[in-house]
Amino acid sequence: MATNLVVRNIDPALVQALKEAAAAHGRSAEAEHREILRASLARPPRRSLKDVLADMPDVGLDDDFNLRHG
Repeated sequence: MATNLVVRNIDPALVQALKEAAAAHGRSAEAEHREILRASLARPPRRSLKDVLADMPDVGLDDDFNLRHG
């Protein structure tokens, strides 16, 4: 992972906030920046429809889903 990211023209107040957050978490500003990006952009792995349906609770009766015309 040898990718670099350069962000220019950052408001000094944001830079200060980043440094303060980094200090509060005991890491460098660069490590804090990486963590903010990871937390903001990371997505949980997508689940298949089959897995989602399989995890649904088994409630009700099949008759509950029959259309009733009246």
